[in-house]
Amino acid sequence: MHDTLLLVLVLLASAVLGVALFRILRLPQMPAYLLVGILTGPHALGWIPDTEETRYLAEFGVVFLMFSIGLEFSLPKLLTMRRIVFGLGFSQVMLATLLTLVIGLLFGIDWRIGLAVGGALAMSSTAIVSKMMAERQELHSAHGRKIFGILLFQDLAVVPLLIIIPSLSHHTNNIPLELGVALLKAAIVLAVLLFLGQRMMRPWFHLVAKQKSSELFMLNVLFITLGLAYVTNATGLSMALGAFLAGMLISETEYRYQVEDDIKPFRDVLLGLFFITIGMLLDLREVWNELPWVLLALAALFAIKLALVSGISYLFDRDWGVALRTGLHLAQAGEFGFVLMSQARHLHLISEPALQIFLAAMLISMLAAPFLIERSDEVVRRYSAGEWMSRALQLHNIAVQTMSLDTQIIICGYGRSGQTLARFLEQESIPYIALDHDPQRVREASAAGENVVYGDASRKEVLLAAGILRVKALVVAYSDVRSALIILHHARELRPDLPVIVRTLDDSEMEKLRQAGAAEVVAEIMEGSMMLASHALLQLGVPLNRVLKRIRETREERYSGFRGYFRGVTDAEQSEALQLRLRSVMIPQGAAAVGQSLAELDLGRFSVDITAVRRRNIRGLAPSPETVLQAGDVVVLRGTPSGLAAAEIRLLQG
Repeated sequence: MHDTLLLVLVLLASAVLGVALFRILRLPQMPAYLLVGILTGPHALGWIPDTEETRYLAEFGVVFLMFSIGLEFSLPKLLTMRRIVFGLGFSQVMLATLLTLVIGLLFGIDWRIGLAVGGALAMSSTAIVSKMMAERQELHSAHGRKIFGILLFQDLAVVPLLIIIPSLSHHTNNIPLELGVALLKAAIVLAVLLFLGQRMMRPWFHLVAKQKSSELFMLNVLFITLGLAYVTNATGLSMALGAFLAGMLISETEYRYQVEDDIKPFRDVLLGLFFITIGMLLDLREVWNELPWVLLALAALFAIKLALVSGISYLFDRDWGVALRTGLHLAQAGEFGFVLMSQARHLHLISEPALQIFLAAMLISMLAAPFLIERSDEVVRRYSAGEWMSRALQLHNIAVQTMSLDTQIIICGYGRSGQTLARFLEQESIPYIALDHDPQRVREASAAGENVVYGDASRKEVLLAAGILRVKALVVAYSDVRSALIILHHARELRPDLPVIVRTLDDSEMEKLRQAGAAEVVAEIMEGSMMLASHALLQLGVPLNRVLKRIRETREERYSGFRGYFRGVTDAEQSEALQLRLRSVMIPQGAAAVGQSLAELDLGRFSVDITAVRRRNIRGLAPSPETVLQAGDVVVLRGTPSGLAAAEIRLLQG
């Protein structure tokens, strides 16, 4: 008992430290589990023994992973993407498997081993690729849809592979017959479970949900998942197949999202344990002895998958830039590859030296995948002539539309926030141009007559084509801090005086965005909190004028642009000529204000306040009168139109 507890503590401590380190380095956490298994396993430090009980427990990680895949399985989604999923995805998996099989035969390797290894190497990492694409906002791009479709088919292809590979371990002369029997058995089990399950699942979940017990609901999910896994295992199929069926059946009910949220902790922890056991299989001494073969396998994996995926993708739409990006994203091995290799090893289909070579090559490819994806744009621009033509045409279209509109503001992102802003601008008859990289959204918005063009706002050339050198403001309407920082960098380089307003989810990155040059950072959580507070105060009987006063005070404290704006409820009755406005003035070399302090300039005589001074990447709010202006400073003024005009003349001409 004491030894078991110590083993669990060592395992947990190693996993926590490894995952924390990878999170700090902004790397996918799955390779961290693999490295923990390598270091603590029997071939290195020997802290964790490679026992049958450990591997059996780890198999539950695969069960819950396949359950999650089943929850995502949607016939409408498959029908919508059928050309990519069943055309491109099927071609990629089949050709990669067959090509590996042929290469194995040329080296005198048994065809059973070649088929098992080919199926494993055909997989790519859904976890790494989907996370990277989400961070780079590529999920809705042309290559993003292809990548997602291929990954979806790879996930589905695991199911028949988990059925076929056990049949290969029977060394008889009737392999085709055994494969046929295995597939027939699987078809019968699938038909029975799906037929009965579709009729029983929804009523049963209704009955459980009516009890309003979260513990009972969770127990029910575990019972169905493990129960179907047991049924398929008892019929000679894999437990993962039963879990996949359980996910499919539950996905057709209205409880799908609740189940997905409840099962996630079990799935992630057990899947981490599975990858630790995979890492335990890797013998670093054996890998070092076979290093030339490992490097050869790694190079072959990258080269074959890159060429194969890019070639098939190019045949589908004749766009070499999209095809090359798709290949670069999917050139690595994947999680299910380890699942299939582990099964092949358990069934004694592959020798230990060969297993070490392939495991090492797959692991290194996954560690290298984030860096390869990050550099994919540079590779595509260098080797794809069509990419330059496509980019030039895109920039031309953006430039033509912005020039014809006399654009005053650029909206980066045309989601809900961007569209709401556009409605306000249209009501004020202010010309705008919106940039968005979701082709479907751009097509629909353009068809509706809205000023939206396809383009990635984080690219300098796109901002130039959109007219950043002549617009009066720029708004980042989507909450992506990484992309917003890139846009702020380009804006500071091209137009230091341009006010940039950035949207973010919360205020955790507010200071970073301000230091990068944002004129204002609007946090959704804070704005929602103020509306929540105002409605709550009204319901509690607080007078409306006091509620408005609290909101005004909070906004004046939070946003520099609102300071001093709201003197009272009757301000709306004032003439527009007397209403306060903001204006950013850049101080060029030779301007009258260079070398003078704010006190010496005495802009107060024009009834103008200086709310901020931006100097390079430093933004000073409410600067002191002793602040001396330098060439390149951006002074943010607040006042009436006539006062702002006089103050600008004083700053520039004296």
